[in-house]
Amino acid sequence: MKTFKDKISEAPYGAFKALDLKVLQVNIGYRCNRACRHCHVSGGPGRQEVMNEKTAGQVIRAVAENPFEELDITGGAPELNPVLKTIIREARQAGKRVTVRTNLTVFFEPGFESYPAWYREQGVELIASLPYYLEDTVDRARGNGAYKKSIEALKILNGLGYGAASAGPPLSLVYNPQGMSLAPSQGPLEAEYRRELTDRFGVSFTRLYAFTNMPIGRFREYLVRTGNLEKYMNKLAAAFNPAALDGAMCRHIVSVGWDGALYDCDFNQALGRATELGAPRHIDRFDYVALANRAIAVGDHCYGCAAGQGSS
Repeated sequence: MKTFKDKISEAPYGAFKALDLKVLQVNIGYRCNRACRHCHVSGGPGRQEVMNEKTAGQVIRAVAENPFEELDITGGAPELNPVLKTIIREARQAGKRVTVRTNLTVFFEPGFESYPAWYREQGVELIASLPYYLEDTVDRARGNGAYKKSIEALKILNGLGYGAASAGPPLSLVYNPQGMSLAPSQGPLEAEYRRELTDRFGVSFTRLYAFTNMPIGRFREYLVRTGNLEKYMNKLAAAFNPAALDGAMCRHIVSVGWDGALYDCDFNQALGRATELGAPRHIDRFDYVALANRAIAVGDHCYGCAAGQGSS
C-alpha cells in the first residue's frame, strides 16, 4: 500500500495545506458515559482527560478574537465537563455559531436532564450520534439501551424545535458503518433514515452525515485484535477519492485538545500527531494567520477521510 503522504504528493493533488480557517474545533475531554466500539478517542467513564478552566479561557479568547465562523465542541461527552456551559455562553456572546456533538444518551444521566432546553435557549446546533436506524445495530455499537434512549432524546429535541423544517436550530445525525464497511452515499441513506424515523417514531432531523470508521482508537484495537488492520487499510487506500480532499475537515479547521495542544483535526489529536513544525502547537501561542496557512500533518489514517465520498 502506498502511504497517504506519497499518494497526495503525486500530481494533481499538490501540497496538502489548509485552504481557510472557518471553524475552531475543541475537544473538551475524553470522559463519556458510553464506550462505543467505533470511538476514535476511546472515550469512556474512566477517562480522566478533561479541559480545565484556564484552557477553556484560552479557547474563549481564541474564538472571540479571531474571524472564526463556528465553534465545534466535541468529546467524549462534552456535557460531562462543567466548562462546557461557560465556553458556549461566551462564544454565543461573541456572535459565533456553536455546534455540540452529543451522544444523546447523556441527557438521561442524573443532573443532565436540562441540557436539551438549555441548548435551545442558547441557540446551539447539535450533531448527534445515531450509528443506524435499527435498535440491534445501535446497541451492538454503543451498548444496551442506547437506541431507546437516543430515540427518546430525539423526541425531546423535536419538541423543543430542533430538526424542524422551518424553524429551530439544526439537528444533524451521524451514521457509522458496522465493521469494515465504508460509508455509503449520504443522500439515499439520509432518505432511509428519514423514512424509518418518521414512520416509526415521528422523529425529524435536519441532515445526515455518513462517516467512515477511522482506523484509530477503539476501532483500530478491534482491527488489530481480529487480524484485519492491513485488510481495512488496503480497502481505504483502494477507495481513495481525490475529490474528497478539498472537503477534508483538516483544511478548514484547527483542533484544540483538552490540554490546549493544537492539531489539524480531531483524528490527529487522538493519535497525538501535532501540527507541523512552523505552526503553533498550543493555544497559548495561538496565531490565526499562521494556522490558516499551515501545512497539514498526515498519516495513513487520513485515507479514512478520502475514501469513497469522503468522511468530513
